[in-house]
Amino acid sequence: MSVEQIRERCAADGVEFIYAMFVEMHGKPCAKLVPVSALDALMSDGAGFAGFAAGPMGQDPSSPDILALPDPASYTQLPWQPNVAAMQCDPTVEGELWPYAPRVILRRALESLRERNLVLKSGVEAEYSLVVRGEDGSLAVADERDVDALPCYDARGLTRMLPHLTAVSKNLDAMGWGNYANDHEDANGQYEQNWQYADALTTADRLIVFRLMVHTLAQRDGRWATFMPKPFADKTGNGLHAHLSLWSADSDEALFVGGSSGGADTKGLGLSEMAYSFIAGLVSHASALVAVACPIVNSYKRMGVGAPTSGATWAPAYAAYGGNNRTQMIRVPEPDRIEVRLADGAANPYLMYAAMLACGLDGVDRGLDPGEPNRDNLFKLSAEEVAAKGIVSLPPTLLHAADALADDEVLGAGLGMTADGPYRDYFAQVKRDEFLALHHRVTTEEVDQYLTLF
Repeated sequence: MSVEQIRERCAADGVEFIYAMFVEMHGKPCAKLVPVSALDALMSDGAGFAGFAAGPMGQDPSSPDILALPDPASYTQLPWQPNVAAMQCDPTVEGELWPYAPRVILRRALESLRERNLVLKSGVEAEYSLVVRGEDGSLAVADERDVDALPCYDARGLTRMLPHLTAVSKNLDAMGWGNYANDHEDANGQYEQNWQYADALTTADRLIVFRLMVHTLAQRDGRWATFMPKPFADKTGNGLHAHLSLWSADSDEALFVGGSSGGADTKGLGLSEMAYSFIAGLVSHASALVAVACPIVNSYKRMGVGAPTSGATWAPAYAAYGGNNRTQMIRVPEPDRIEVRLADGAANPYLMYAAMLACGLDGVDRGLDPGEPNRDNLFKLSAEEVAAKGIVSLPPTLLHAADALADDEVLGAGLGMTADGPYRDYFAQVKRDEFLALHHRVTTEEVDQYLTLF
């Protein structure tokens, strides 16, 4: 859209202000509130930010301003505050796209993909928890009646949160995203609300707005919303399952579907050879990919085989794939897409998609074979039985994952270059520092366990 078209759209929608938004490495939504009267300057010059203050953006206090240029295609009126619209921005520095900006990283990856006549489409399952905080900072499930050991899909729990869930649903539809399901998830106080898939950049933009909306509506009700991977040690964590498929750019043909165009289905899951090779790439790079998909210390408390009250973590512990089997890192729910179950609620969607795309394309380019799909319940097998199948365990901590990422050349290329080297190295170092900062703290639990043990 042109500036004049945006102005006309704002007038028709009753929009008075624009959120000029971008995210830093962690996915935190950063914004300036710009009145529509300043639209010309916003669209031509961008919104100015001190990048170092925003978060990990490859800047220090001496760095030039980031000027965030809005993408007109991302214009979205926010129905929960209808006089405001959001536009996602591509950060620039001194006239050049800034290679430390997650949206720029994904945009460049997708532009390179289009040169191959390919488009990445995706939908996400964004799980979150509604909680309240005590005066001492402790967390509790917001719905005090939500105490069942098996609360998943419980109609009573759904009904008690109906005002919140229906408000989110109506807003999703008002933004044109096509809400099609809302449910109580596996943990007490945990919910998931789904909307239709789109190209990866659009879905990433929408996830940022979705998180903002859920936080805002929860705050208005006196609650906290969190996408934190593991807010409660004894409850299932918050995942971000990503459904992926490649399509042809010119004819919009679904390329993951097996059959005449995709060749014979060699694994019995209905997928094309391209899809199986894409899976193989994801599996072969899983130990490094997890650093981007599960990017905080708390992420690794969600993963593994240990069972919370419902009996399953629903988070992968191993780099494996299979059919309609939720103990795998990659599930094939339908013969037209794959579901990568690796990522959690802390994932930056722009970096997640860029990383997954790089791994998958490496598998396609090298014609990798993922082997036969796993049909076992991996949560029931011992570590020795899993290893005997040639299945690799995922890293146990963020530090292990960051070290694996730093050694992965495919992800080094896929996340792009900066003036100081691969963005991969910058990301890995930030995550190492993050791990060590928490690791070096002495916790109450440590004191309780060790103070008089020796």
